[in-house]
Order: sequence, then C-alpha cells, then structure tokens
Amino acid sequence: MLKQVITAVCVLIAAGMIGNMFLAELKKARLAGKPWHAPYQTLPGIVVILVIVLFPFLVWLLSR
Repeated sequence: MLKQVITAVCVLIAAGMIGNMFLAELKKARLAGKPWHAPYQTLPGIVVILVIVLFPFLVWLLSR
C-alpha cells in the first residue's frame, strides 16, 4: 500500500513539474509574440503532447 502511495505522489510531482515548465514556456512565447504553437515545440510541450496521445492507448492496453 505504501509503495502505491509513494508512486502516485511521485507521478503527481513529475506532472506538476512538467506542467510548470510548459506554462513558463507558454508565458515566454506570449511575451515574445511568437505563434501559438511555439511552446509545443519545446521539450515540455512535446512531453505534454506525448502524454495526451499515449494515455488513451495505455488505458486501453492495461484494461485488456
């Protein structure tokens, strides 16, 4: 039980860190007047896209 709680906390911390990095990139791009897609071409943006695309596949795979 403790291992599952620790794993969940670690995942939430990682998600929060990636989210904050993406928002920082988003703010920098807006201040610089870059196009709307510029933050998605950074490392945090690519990770966010991969998670959005792969999450449904992983849920489907694990539910089989």
